[in-house]
This record gives sequence, structure tokens and C-alpha cells, in this order.
Amino acid sequence: MENLIKDAIARIYERIEAACQRAGRSRQEITLVAVSKTMPPEVIKQAYDAGLRVFGENRPQELRDKARLLPEDIQWHFIGHLQTNKIKYVAPRAVLIHSVDSLRLAEALDQFAEKRSLTIPALLEVNVSGESSKFGFAPEKTPEAFEKIAGLKHLHIKGLMTIGPLSDDRQKIRQAFRQLYNLREDLQKTASGVELPVLSMGMSGDFEIAIEEGSTHIRIGTAIFGARGRQP
Repeated sequence: MENLIKDAIARIYERIEAACQRAGRSRQEITLVAVSKTMPPEVIKQAYDAGLRVFGENRPQELRDKARLLPEDIQWHFIGHLQTNKIKYVAPRAVLIHSVDSLRLAEALDQFAEKRSLTIPALLEVNVSGESSKFGFAPEKTPEAFEKIAGLKHLHIKGLMTIGPLSDDRQKIRQAFRQLYNLREDLQKTASGVELPVLSMGMSGDFEIAIEEGSTHIRIGTAIFGARGRQP
């Protein structure tokens, strides 16, 4: 099992390197977030032993419980929909919350952080595909939302996140990622002094396109751990 995970990670690194070369980018620009949702701690530990340090969870209590059991130098990212009553499980442990998808959640995070003298790094989730099954701000509403959220003192917006469209059309996927990149560029131009260095886009099936279109954080689960419900 451990060798399977190690081999899978090596293959992903090769694909990341090739995508970076095609895009004229440095491999150092890309953070691999290993999506470990539903995976037991012992399997995550195998990925850790293979060299990974950044893991993504989408269930608040699961993140809390795994963080207690696994090495302290793991950087936990929260990548799922976050309800306001679950902030307490995530905010003290996650180094980055990828999924701020409403003004209400942003304000609740800010209030939580203020009470505990924290600053919470986060990304705005944008629903570029317009699919009703996905959370996030509509692209055309993102600038207004960002303007309001950027004024919160204890929530530090570091960039944008999206989930690519559920499609076999590679050009459609590419256009969605390009749209997020362009939206980030527009926000930086219109909001004086704002830096948004993070673009979280790309998963197991489309991360190479995402890298070519400017992604900095790719969220890879299946290509590392196998399909959910079974081990590789």
C-alpha cells in the first residue's frame, strides 16, 4: 500500500513538472494539496512518510480528529463547504480555508478570529461553471463581495478558488480556469495595494490544465489515494 501511494505521488510530480514546463512556470510555484477526506489516519501517514506535508479535508470534525492523531508539522487546508456552526473545528487548525462562499460565512469567521486574536487566511470560492450543485460567488458578483470582505480585519483573503466544470470538454475546463485567473487579475488592478497570490484550481482530472492556466494550489485526492471507498 505504501509503495502504491509513493509511486502515485511520483507520477503526479512528473505530471506537474511537465505542465509547468509547457506553461513556462517554475515547479516551486505549485502547492500539491493531498485531498485526504474519508481516508483513515494510517493511510494519510503513508502519504506523509512519502514526503507530503499539505493535506486537504472537507469535513470539519474529520479535520479536527485527524489533526489530533497525525504529525504536528502537517499543514491542514479546509476545502469543503463550511457551515458557521462548524468554524470552531476548522479555524484553529487550518492554515488556509479555500471555501469562503458567502458574506455571512466571512463575517462569522472574522468574528470568531477577533474573539481569539487570530487572523484567518482564506480564499473566496467562485462558481465559475454556474453549476447549481456547487457553492461559491457568481463571477459577476465576486468584485462586490470581495470589496466587502476585504474590509474585515481578521480575515485575510489570499486569493480565489474554484472547482472546474463537470465536463469532458477540455476547452470548457480551460476557459473556466482562465476566467478565474482573469478575475483575480481584475481584482488586483481595481483594489489598490491588494495582492492575491493564491489560485486554488485543479483536481485529479484537470490539474494539468489548471497549472497551464495559472493555478498555484492543486487539490489531488483520487490520483494519490484511489477512488473513495477503496484504497489504491
